[in-house]
Amino acid sequence: MDRSSDTIIPVSMAVILHVLLFGSMLVAFDWARPQPITPMVIQATLVTEIPAVPPPVVKKEPEPEPVVEAPEPEPEPEPEPEPDNSEELRQQAEEEKRIQDALIEKERLEKIRKQEEANRIKKEREEVERKKREEEEKERKRVEAEQKRQADAQRQREENERLRRELETEQRNQEIEDEERRLAANSSPAMAAYQFAIAQRIRRNWSVPASASPDTVCVVNVRQLVGGEIVGVNIIRCDGDDAVKRSIEAAIYRSSPLPEPSDPDLFRPLLELSLRPEQQN
Repeated sequence: MDRSSDTIIPVSMAVILHVLLFGSMLVAFDWARPQPITPMVIQATLVTEIPAVPPPVVKKEPEPEPVVEAPEPEPEPEPEPEPDNSEELRQQAEEEKRIQDALIEKERLEKIRKQEEANRIKKEREEVERKKREEEEKERKRVEAEQKRQADAQRQREENERLRRELETEQRNQEIEDEERRLAANSSPAMAAYQFAIAQRIRRNWSVPASASPDTVCVVNVRQLVGGEIVGVNIIRCDGDDAVKRSIEAAIYRSSPLPEPSDPDLFRPLLELSLRPEQQN
């Protein structure tokens, strides 16, 4: 509300109060003034009974002078009618009601704002607590998962170590068995027959040079594939000259593929052969 509306109401009330006081003073003054007294004129005739005689001649008295009545006082001016301020009072009442309603509405809105602010703070606090619980739960699960991973890794390492030891044991046992079987096979008549067949084929293909003596001995490693195909020849030692060595190497390659053993366990990818010229047929 602007300042002009704030000053109208007090000024109007002051004017009304002064008018009422002025009117009351006029009424009191009018009642307090002495009213003029107007004398009343009475005309009367005195009648006296007398004997029947001719009435005397009555001298006519002069008529009294008319009494001049004092002029009536002029009527006091009527007080001005009180101004009709019902509209102002109505507006004032409406303004007061509007102000009161505005205050009530302001208080209501303030309560709503405070309640909403309290609800917001409560929700934020609950959200913070919820996120904190989620983080704690996530951290707990992470720790548990890490502990489980480490425990699983430890069990896996232990299991791998156990399997490695078992595998090494099996391999060692297998090697021992293979070696025992090889040793047994090497001394078996079947191995002797297998080696004799290989030596016979090589000797049939060996053209012994003239420089070889009957006592010449050449020890040779022969590498073969399954099926007897020769893939390598290495002379370990030989008493003969280069011609003897070349002739032995050529004879071995001409003998490929070598005979297969009757028992697959007798097969050896690396054979060590000892060859002498005198053994040639």
